Amino acid sequence: MTVVTCAPNHPQGRVYEGYRNRFYQREIIDGINVVRVWTFVTANEGFFKRTLNYISYMCSAVVLSLLLPKADVVLSTSPQFFNGLAGYFVGKMRRIPWVLEIRDLWPESIVAVGAIKSQAVIKMLEWIERFAYRSADHIVPVTDSFKAYMLDKGIETSKITVVKNGVDLAQYRPVEGASALAEELGLTGKFVVSYFGTHGMAHHLETILDAARRLNNIPSIVFLMVGDGAERQTLIRMRVKMGLKNVMMLDQQPKSRMPEFWALSDVSLVLLKKSDLFKTVIPSKIFESLAMAKPIVLGVEGESADLLRAAQAGLCIEPEDADQLVARVMELSHDTQLCQRLGRNGRRFVMEQFDRIILARKLASVMEVVCGGSVIQAEEVSIPAR
Repeated sequence: MTVVTCAPNHPQGRVYEGYRNRFYQREIIDGINVVRVWTFVTANEGFFKRTLNYISYMCSAVVLSLLLPKADVVLSTSPQFFNGLAGYFVGKMRRIPWVLEIRDLWPESIVAVGAIKSQAVIKMLEWIERFAYRSADHIVPVTDSFKAYMLDKGIETSKITVVKNGVDLAQYRPVEGASALAEELGLTGKFVVSYFGTHGMAHHLETILDAARRLNNIPSIVFLMVGDGAERQTLIRMRVKMGLKNVMMLDQQPKSRMPEFWALSDVSLVLLKKSDLFKTVIPSKIFESLAMAKPIVLGVEGESADLLRAAQAGLCIEPEDADQLVARVMELSHDTQLCQRLGRNGRRFVMEQFDRIILARKLASVMEVVCGGSVIQAEEVSIPAR
């Protein structure tokens, strides 16, 4: 298997130590051949610059693919459609099948957060979307709602296989104690309500600050926000303006240290803006929270809420409703047994249904079928990915 990607730089637009942003950089990770290509590196903010970033990746990945050994299938993923389209060009030039994974609906997701308003640009992106769906040999969306959306677009059901996100159960598992980190952060004895992940336009994290303002007089409850993104500086300024002493905001942390942060957390927050589009998504951090046996307060409607109710692993609120968030936090802070029961339910649920190893095998079987039923060997798959 060969994975074609870029130098790691998300979300701040700074290339990680040990890497360079150059046309070709190769390494072996867990036996997988990883090839990194040049891209226009920019922070995760601003529609125009981010689009340049995606287009530059697409061009570099397509050109570089001509230098790679022949593959049996190309799988491309689409957090943005220009990434996914790299697979179309590689498939045509190398005369191999193209499998397109859909992780976000474009352009719907950027329209939903108000990132673009030009009808001409929206119509152009909608044309690219339809072209990609029609041209792919097979489509792999990550939610059932995405599949329903594609069926409404006229894509035949036989061309679509849902493979949902999952979690690495070996990496994400309950850990005992984080007394050293809690002491370091001044959180010893606190009820910690955590948000880990991107601070972006889609998440409406102002809801956390509004809830914290209502609970500012309860020193035992602290909101911990860890991560980065386009809205982080705005949120920091809001926290200062609101005089919140019960909100701690930390930069993005090394992945190796995240188990410590999970260990000191009592509750995990998963929030998005109130939008019909977001009823179709399942944020990946849900699976991480469940695997870590942490109860979730979920501010997302639709398929995510259905999943959480099926897992019996958390409490749902209306998106952007700070009063409901306050009520749920207070309920959980007063009921240790409820927190523990929800956490246990969540861990059991992902172990049974969302083990990433099992889901990876399902994706591999899709590619085998696309290739005509032959068994795919590791070196026979080319994956433009970012």
